[in-house]
Amino acid sequence: MDLLRFITAGSVDDGKSTLIGRLLYDSKSVFQDQLDAIEKAGQVNGEINLALLTDGLKAEREQGITIDIAYKYFSTPKRKFIIADAPGHVQYTRNMVTGASNSDLAIILIDARKGVIEQTFRHSYIVSLLRIPYVVVCINKMDLVDFSESRFEEIKNQYTEFAKDLGLESIEFIPISALRGDNVVDSSKDMNWWKGNTLLGYLEEVEILSDEKKHQPRFPVQYVIRPQTNEYHDYRGYAGQIRSGSFKKGDEVTVLPSGLKSKIKSIDTFTGSVDEAYAPMSVTILLEDDIDVSRGDMIVPSKQEPSISQELEADICWMDAKSLIPGNKYLLRQTTGSVKSAVKEISFRIETQTHEKKPADGLSLNEIGRIKIKTAKPIAYDPYAHNRGTGSFVLVDEGTNNTVGAGMLI
Repeated sequence: MDLLRFITAGSVDDGKSTLIGRLLYDSKSVFQDQLDAIEKAGQVNGEINLALLTDGLKAEREQGITIDIAYKYFSTPKRKFIIADAPGHVQYTRNMVTGASNSDLAIILIDARKGVIEQTFRHSYIVSLLRIPYVVVCINKMDLVDFSESRFEEIKNQYTEFAKDLGLESIEFIPISALRGDNVVDSSKDMNWWKGNTLLGYLEEVEILSDEKKHQPRFPVQYVIRPQTNEYHDYRGYAGQIRSGSFKKGDEVTVLPSGLKSKIKSIDTFTGSVDEAYAPMSVTILLEDDIDVSRGDMIVPSKQEPSISQELEADICWMDAKSLIPGNKYLLRQTTGSVKSAVKEISFRIETQTHEKKPADGLSLNEIGRIKIKTAKPIAYDPYAHNRGTGSFVLVDEGTNNTVGAGMLI
């Protein structure tokens, strides 16, 4: 079975944690002791409080909100799933960015009573910025608007109008009630007008081509293996995870940023040598020539090389209480490499609700903008729009070792 990673996002009290709890509960993915525990913890409107299956922090249970990203795993006979439950409060937008960075699909929740609100705009923009191709808009709490088809269509039209400039590849709309389970796993008896799929039915059937398979081959070197034993006296291999594409024995390759060329002599895995390896396999590549390769370098096909530069432009989500201002210096981590860098310029700040680009002297916590960076040495990269694996990076404050920004190279 293949694996689908998806994130749920929405405003506070839109029912994200309840929706995930309902998916787990109705798909029989909850252990009996977990059910016993949440039944003792209390009920909501006579129903089991399924949100407790994901809201694990004490503060989350006390306040009834999601604060940190919670990951849940479940499977059906058709597919395996990893769910990221993102917090809805604007204060925790940075947490939502973290959860969305590895997702193939996003579920945007909208309260049927409130319709499209500011957080809907913000989360949808982040989804488009992170190039998550598939979006499911779940219009929740339909039971509180008497399962009105006209209300569903009104919100659908409102969101479609807003999202037409976001560049999302696919948008699916589903009316649900997470608390009651309508159209989550089982079809709703109270929405006979809905002829579409249930949420789980859609998640099981949607076909998603992963970035790992559709992009040009990229192999960031994580570790140089030199056993220096009698058995492997001359062994020199470069270990890591293939980020995209595939590599074959005999391929002509280039090591970046040095530009040195060689051929693949062999490809080793945990179970033995293979003639071909593909993303996301973890392998050790041996080259025919004894050249200088170290952690942070990237092995690529000689005729399919990425960009190499010290002058970078990127969209960034700022994640630190201390504002980003031009001149600040950070450690830039991209794939397996780290390099010192300095922010040269903030081109603009993005108003997520209107998509407007505004001049900015700095970026505050949770703000999104475009910046120009200079690195101490060249790095090899693809634009994020072409390859999420090699086009993404984080900025780290060397003084505190905190991750302060998540960026997407242009």
